Amino acid sequence: MAFRVLINGQPHALDCEPDMPLLWALRDLLGLTGTKYGCGIGQCGACTVHIDGAAVRSCSIPVNEATGAITTIEGVTGPVAERVLAAWDAHQVAQCGYCQPGQVMAAIALITAGPVDEEALEATMSGNLCRCATYMRIRAAVREAAQVPAQSWARPPA
Repeated sequence: MAFRVLINGQPHALDCEPDMPLLWALRDLLGLTGTKYGCGIGQCGACTVHIDGAAVRSCSIPVNEATGAITTIEGVTGPVAERVLAAWDAHQVAQCGYCQPGQVMAAIALITAGPVDEEALEATMSGNLCRCATYMRIRAAVREAAQVPAQSWARPPA
């Protein structure tokens, strides 16, 4: 069965079963391997993509339900994406890099939806796991990219 999808601004016809996870369609059928397989149950965030700007776990969305404009890490553009990627470099976030596409996609969606405060940052980014535990650098990069003033994200007392 063929499904028409818009991915990174380009139309594609996916010839697959309707319940095939979007993740596997992206990786196996289209060769877009920037989106990573982590857990397969939507818990780790490595497979995060945007559908109409919202961050979603592509391992949990079947192709037949993937309606709207899909953006993968290969297709992110614009000023928010540029700020996030620059902050990632400035804070030397990546270690092994495996979770980074999902982390970046979550950060872009968060900042685009705005406004970003510490509560929104934690609620969004805590859903993405990092095997190398670079959480402090990830949070710092998101804060910088979101242009959140330092006093608004000071640690609350323990």
